Amino acid sequence: MGGARSALYNWAVARQSGGRFVLRIEDTDAARNQPEWVEGIISALAAIGINESDPAFEGPYFQSQNADRHREAAEQLYAAGKAYYCDCSREQLKERTGSEHLGYDGFCRNRGLGYEAGRALRFRTPDEGETVVVDLVRGKPAFPNSAVEDFVIARGDGSPVFLIANVVDDLDEGITQVIRGEEHLSNTPKQQLLWEALGAKAPVWAHLPVIVNEKRQKLSKRRDKVALEDYLAEGYLPGAMTNYLMLLGWGPGEDREIRPYEELERLFRIEDVGASPAFFDVKKLSAFNGEYIRGLAPEAFVAACAPWLKAPYAPWAEEAYDQAVFEAVAPLAQTRLSVLSEITKYVDFLFLDEPVDDEASWNKAMKPGAAELLRDARAELAATAWEAEPLKAALEAVAARHGLKLGKAQAPVRVAVMGRTVGLPLFESLEVLGRERVLARMDAVQERLTA
Repeated sequence: MGGARSALYNWAVARQSGGRFVLRIEDTDAARNQPEWVEGIISALAAIGINESDPAFEGPYFQSQNADRHREAAEQLYAAGKAYYCDCSREQLKERTGSEHLGYDGFCRNRGLGYEAGRALRFRTPDEGETVVVDLVRGKPAFPNSAVEDFVIARGDGSPVFLIANVVDDLDEGITQVIRGEEHLSNTPKQQLLWEALGAKAPVWAHLPVIVNEKRQKLSKRRDKVALEDYLAEGYLPGAMTNYLMLLGWGPGEDREIRPYEELERLFRIEDVGASPAFFDVKKLSAFNGEYIRGLAPEAFVAACAPWLKAPYAPWAEEAYDQAVFEAVAPLAQTRLSVLSEITKYVDFLFLDEPVDDEASWNKAMKPGAAELLRDARAELAATAWEAEPLKAALEAVAARHGLKLGKAQAPVRVAVMGRTVGLPLFESLEVLGRERVLARMDAVQERLTA
């Protein structure tokens, strides 16, 4: 979610300014680099409207393809006296400082070591002054240079680390703004020092607020559902996801939150993003999604439901499904869904031989008197024209004879025919299901109640 939001904010700024959104795959860690993951990133971006066919899209670039430039930049810093080689081990540092948590103590700064296998290359940070980060979200946080250790820019095997690789790639790709999560803020003074040491002006930074769950804990993939793909696979519409993500830390300044992306992009200002943590409220996201579902054209809604009307989601046999029957009830379902995957439980009674046996619904509806009511309702419905309004009138008459309101009388009939106390409108559902199947199901429940 955090990455998707960052991408959307970058996309909005790039398109507003006539610039480019640059996708770079930082693939130097071979163990975490698989071609299918790259394809997943590109398809996820496309789902929220960041399409590689758009003129504002540039890339993808692959960091591993720029390795020679990373090494060249590291050697340039060494040649200029802005970096030095170090042969200290972690154990030696701990022995000198008495702690395994303290940063590097600069022991090798003036030893004049040259390159040798096993020696890391460290950047020489300034001893005095401070590094001021111009941040469009957080103002101008200042970091004392004395608190920034001489950090490694190339490992003992000569391979550059992420910090310098990232800066060099930004330089080569002409990056002018970096919009990313606040967890990267602590690295920013180091990156800015590298920019300056390489003779370039640092980009404008914007560090976005952390996204938290309902317990106000930072979203974690080990604990929370955080992948955009998982939400899309569950039936959240891309438009709803985009709309909601754009509002995680920023708002258009008006009461209306449900807006198309094009409108949000036009109103968006990175300077108006707040620094406080943004609450990822799944209930609110679902409410957004429900609004977007209701806004679909009827044929678009039917098409969007298609994945959940067949295996592995549908509990009915493939040959039992009838597209015409589904289309008849689709308008009734469209007003009730908050997530597309819910469609299965709303229509399963139409395609199963028998309705589901939901114990909680049964216990709630089949109270004393239910058998008598079902007996009378069955007789009345059997003699009624099989259309929603006459069926409703027939059950109203039965309810009146039993001294009940229609809602109370509906419950046993609904559970007998549809299996659950909550679902599509009853009388329209009875009409679509058909007289024969409805009466057979009522007979089966009557036998169960009187056995």
